[in-house]
Amino acid sequence: MKKTIAASALIALSACSFDNYREAGASIDRGTFGIATVNNTQIHSGEKQYRIDLANRFADEVTSTVTFGFDSAQLDDQARTVLRQQADWIRQFPEVRFRVYGHTDAVGSSNYNYALGKRRANAVVAYLSRQGIGRDRLEAVVSLGKTQPLIVSQGRERKNRRTVTEVSGFVERHPTVLDGKYAAIIYRDYVQSAEVKTTLSGIASAGSESE
Repeated sequence: MKKTIAASALIALSACSFDNYREAGASIDRGTFGIATVNNTQIHSGEKQYRIDLANRFADEVTSTVTFGFDSAQLDDQARTVLRQQADWIRQFPEVRFRVYGHTDAVGSSNYNYALGKRRANAVVAYLSRQGIGRDRLEAVVSLGKTQPLIVSQGRERKNRRTVTEVSGFVERHPTVLDGKYAAIIYRDYVQSAEVKTTLSGIASAGSESE
């Protein structure tokens, strides 16, 4: 009798554990956990750090988000202006891929909003493609539906009805990236940044002389 009770308790405890507990970090895992070897290789080659730097630079220099009307995947004039800026930036880095995430507000079912987020992401990808960005560089179109709101609200919040464009990786077999030629990419950016600094320095000098 005691063995039966103990066995039943163990089964109940196991079921409870599986139902109520998840692996640490599961809520933020986007499919990259458990790839330590790949992560280490990318860090040592410089690929991952450069990708992170580019992602931060993209977010700093370009508006990465466009918003939509309620229950709509149509791009308005403001959205098209932002996407043209994104395309101008993306064209500077032919070896880099980008991912577009679609989002919605909380109104409507999860299934409907997932599809709506996908339509919004598709609209952005289509527009970027018309600006001369190859589809092989728009790595994936992802819908997060209403799962990641910027503003917690059950109503029609426009800021939640958005897409976000992010750096996601490098184009396979691109001649700049092949054989680990990341130094060439970094050197190109170094020269460009030096030219900008020189220009700013010249402006500052001219200002001080006039004073």
